[in-house]
Amino acid sequence: MTGVRKDNRIERGNQTRRLILGRTVEIASVEGLEGLSLGRLATELELSKSGVFALFGSKEELQLATVRAAIKIYIEHVVQPARDVPPGLGRIWRMCESWLTYSEQRVFPGGCFFYSVTAEYDARKGMVHDTVVQARNNWISFVEQTIEDARAAGELHQDTDVPQLAFEIAAFLEAANAESVLHDDHTSYAKAARAILNRLRATATDPSQLPDSP
Repeated sequence: MTGVRKDNRIERGNQTRRLILGRTVEIASVEGLEGLSLGRLATELELSKSGVFALFGSKEELQLATVRAAIKIYIEHVVQPARDVPPGLGRIWRMCESWLTYSEQRVFPGGCFFYSVTAEYDARKGMVHDTVVQARNNWISFVEQTIEDARAAGELHQDTDVPQLAFEIAAFLEAANAESVLHDDHTSYAKAARAILNRLRATATDPSQLPDSP
């Protein structure tokens, strides 16, 4: 019976942790990671402050756990849908569509979580900065690999500058997010989609594989 009680405590702790992180990713996307506090979460979620502290231990650990939770959500909404498509132009386009949908549908209420926290921590030092940087690097590496796979499949010209194209695609996506959040106007997503399509058509070996319009 002792083992059963222990398992129940662990499961309750895991449920509480998921509840807290579900709220922290929302707060951080709007107010930044500095907007998180153990006391605030305890009050909002009607939990004991000591219980929240026992799960995370410090504000920094709470921030790190929040970034990790956001990464899982990002992979679910952006990366995995692209992986479900065979390598090539189709995968590149699905990746871009998924990202624009993720931002436009406000999976995080403040738009792209990582656009927000990158701006917050870009000039800082420490573990949180390093974790945000690693998340950003992993995303750009995924974009570059997706483009490289399309080039290797013969669907992009062999002289395609992969890092440059990845930079441009990321820039279009992030500009759409920034404009939409700032002005509460979603027309920027169609503009970004058209810009990306035009860029892909310019380097595709068979542009007819791409949609005519977003």
